Amino acid sequence: MIRAAVSARIGNALSFAVTDFANEHLLTHLSASETRLSGALSQPKRIALGCVASLTALGWLAMGLMSAGSPLNWPAVCMPGGAGGLGELAIAAPMWMAMTLAMMLPTAGPMILTYAEIADTAARKREPVVSPLILTAGYVAAWFGFALAAALLQWMLSRAGLLDGGNVGRLIGGTIFLGAGLYQFSAFKQACLSVCQRPFPFFFSNWTTERGGVLRLGLRQGLLCLGCCWAIMLLMFALGAMNVVWMAALGVLMMIEKLTTSARFSEAVGLGFVAVGFGMIVWSVM
Repeated sequence: MIRAAVSARIGNALSFAVTDFANEHLLTHLSASETRLSGALSQPKRIALGCVASLTALGWLAMGLMSAGSPLNWPAVCMPGGAGGLGELAIAAPMWMAMTLAMMLPTAGPMILTYAEIADTAARKREPVVSPLILTAGYVAAWFGFALAAALLQWMLSRAGLLDGGNVGRLIGGTIFLGAGLYQFSAFKQACLSVCQRPFPFFFSNWTTERGGVLRLGLRQGLLCLGCCWAIMLLMFALGAMNVVWMAALGVLMMIEKLTTSARFSEAVGLGFVAVGFGMIVWSVM
């Protein structure tokens, strides 16, 4: 009996300890939806792997539909220069939006979690905080703006016949790769990348408890991310807009770039892009 009572007390003590420990490490002062968002974005590597798996599966599905003679216009979706008339532009815009979400939102996980952790600390002190959902909305808005511009640019280039393959298409693609590679070494790229890699100082020096202010913080973070990754995103013009295989590959590349703490990986990627671009340009003129 004594042993059973002692065991029960020890079990209760351990249960309370585990509960206290869990409460200390959870974002307990945020709403359920905000906690789920923060928790989901707290593991960007896992999200990236999930994106790779799902996008690769979609790529195989698209290839299967194309080989089976599906009535869906998959070549217009997956190949460079797929946009045509205004109707195609209306299709290209939401596709670019979906592409930016799939490729960029996982890379924003550490930034959003950093804000959520600071907000939870402030809430524990009974200070006013703004939902991280507002921050995320600002971030997404910046990339949706890029998506609209990219869709319009794709439509214009396609109308001019510059994305139809052949020597001209290879020359344009090589130029895009070359420009993206050189941009990896620019001071502006490295400045934006540094903030993306270390979001805490940004939030610490710009903290606000106003909804509009937090929305602007998200917009600024989105613009910084855009300054870091826009050239890589434009490679989709050379590789094929909505080509899910390359979407996954470039998404993982940008994820690794933001998870590193130096410029070495970014510069190595730049050298690779320059080599590919130079090769495509030489091929186009031979």
